[in-house]
Amino acid sequence: MKSSYELAMERLSKAAPASKLTTAQKKQLAELDSKYTAKIAEREIALKGEINAANAAGELEKAETLQRQLVADRKNLQADLEEKKEAVRRPA
Repeated sequence: MKSSYELAMERLSKAAPASKLTTAQKKQLAELDSKYTAKIAEREIALKGEINAANAAGELEKAETLQRQLVADRKNLQADLEEKKEAVRRPA
């Protein structure tokens, strides 16, 4: 007897069969991951330095604003990465 999870996975694979990625696509995806990981890290380093400076100076509102900016930047970069990865995955 199959579990509900197994049945759901079977239905999902029938509705949208998984596509196989070529070596070139895998390489592109890995490059995108690497590039965006670096971008996110760069942004975090820059803003965390500013956040620490604002906290040390007692500017809590500025530090909070910078923290929100960091979260927004990270979210935007992740969304951009997912869009580009989806474009690579789509069959030509």
